[in-house]
Amino acid sequence: MEVNTPTGPLAACARLAPPRGDRGRTSDVRVLVVEDEQLLADAVATGLRREAMAVDVVYDGAAALERIGVNDYDVVVLDRDLPLVHGDDVCRRIVELGMPTRVLMLTASGDVSDRVEGLEIGADDYLPKPFAFSELIARVRALGRRTSVPLPPVLERAGIKLDPNRREVFRDGKEVQLAPKEFAVLEVLMRSEGAVVSAEQLLEKAWDENTDPFTNVVRVTVMTLRRKLGEPPVIVTVPGSGYRI
Repeated sequence: MEVNTPTGPLAACARLAPPRGDRGRTSDVRVLVVEDEQLLADAVATGLRREAMAVDVVYDGAAALERIGVNDYDVVVLDRDLPLVHGDDVCRRIVELGMPTRVLMLTASGDVSDRVEGLEIGADDYLPKPFAFSELIARVRALGRRTSVPLPPVLERAGIKLDPNRREVFRDGKEVQLAPKEFAVLEVLMRSEGAVVSAEQLLEKAWDENTDPFTNVVRVTVMTLRRKLGEPPVIVTVPGSGYRI
């Protein structure tokens, strides 16, 4: 399945996202998509969100620099040929700031010289258009792992076994079916290894920046997650601080 170049974004939107039943998903990754073809950018973001990732979208380099200065991203999917501020300059700025953010650069040119130049200015990976969406997902996953402390592929705590790649959760050997946001919240809590995670941290990792910071979506999601995980409860509320497992 290939994503069309910006000359055919409507077709890209129709063909981009993988089937909802796809099991090879990951979460606990925040991504910024920077692409001036809006339909293509929105289609990429929709596909990544179906992988339980928190995704923000901008359509020019100046907006990208603004978002990078405000939010912490694990991965930036960066089109090279951007208006206002060129993608190369956005990449250079990320490197100058010493941020742990990884950059996956996209370009319509597949020339070796262009790939080499992109990597030399600080991109961590390079993907020419048109590209297969499955490859984009795999590269984003790989880069996302490089921004965090290495942990076992399968997380286990309090009788819960969570496999980020297969998007599977088991409680005492019994599979638990979770919605993408529930899965993302559970993974953030398990990766904290017993530390308290605030509602604000959960919003930052599991939702995008358009979420109202005063919403009760975290409380509602945790409540539903507790119910699905069953008895005895494993998610502890720490009054005034957040949640932990």
